[in-house]
Amino acid sequence: MKTKIDLKLFLALTGVALIWGTTYLGIRIAVESIPAWYVTAMRQTIASLVILVILIKQKELKWIGWDSLKRQILLSILMVVIANGMTTVAEKTIPSGLTSLINATSPLLVFLGCVFLGIQKPSFKGFIGVFIGFLGIVFIFRDGISDLLEPGYRNGILSLVIAVSGWTIGTIYSKKHSGKPQYIFLNLFYQFVFSAIIQFFLALIFSGKADVASWKTESIFATCYLAIFGSVLGYFCYHYALKKVSASEVSILTYFNTVIAIFLGWLILSEEVNIDLVVATVLIIAGVFITNYKKKAEAKVV
Repeated sequence: MKTKIDLKLFLALTGVALIWGTTYLGIRIAVESIPAWYVTAMRQTIASLVILVILIKQKELKWIGWDSLKRQILLSILMVVIANGMTTVAEKTIPSGLTSLINATSPLLVFLGCVFLGIQKPSFKGFIGVFIGFLGIVFIFRDGISDLLEPGYRNGILSLVIAVSGWTIGTIYSKKHSGKPQYIFLNLFYQFVFSAIIQFFLALIFSGKADVASWKTESIFATCYLAIFGSVLGYFCYHYALKKVSASEVSILTYFNTVIAIFLGWLILSEEVNIDLVVATVLIIAGVFITNYKKKAEAKVV
């Protein structure tokens, strides 16, 4: 018997790791001259239009029913408006590398949430991994607690806490109420349309009328990249992978995102990478790996 390799799943997982590793850089460049909520609103609007064209071309645009719409609105609020939106807000004052590192703790919270809800069995190894991972968070603020007194930094960290919470709840909910893979684009369309509307309202509330003349070209291009790759392709890969493997296993890709984001932040944005950040990264990645590692991987055989 041969182990059957799911090529589509492999490509989806690779896409999640690579694409979302670059989005932290994209967000940082976008919010350099464009208010955060306008970035997220335009990102989801462009993504909605791209998916709309795909759905019309494939003749798959249709009404999904009220029950399904309610689920998509909930996911939109948790994973797009809250998680994506608050991460974008955070990067206005927090470096992209640090943002990705704090977001990397989400698999640990997913594990705890899945255990609490009975979706996943508890394990000593898992709790050890959670402990090690959160040691990494402690290490980040080991000598920087005083930084939290600075309003911009404090608000950025608080935004990330909210973002991680939203993503964690959304990931668990997606796994528990997963639908059929062929409806991914249709579901994403409804999610992005709803989130774009909400985020435009938030942009008007927090940033006022858009001053487009002050927006830099690179920020506009970064927003388009976030829409096409970060939203359309990235979310498609993520939701497809959730149909095939556990929420915790998909979330383990976060440590690839983190390494890529930290490297690009250092290379392109000249963000500082000190020993504390390196140690924290190692601890968090180790914690995620230990929590999710399985000696015998489940494999399909033919």
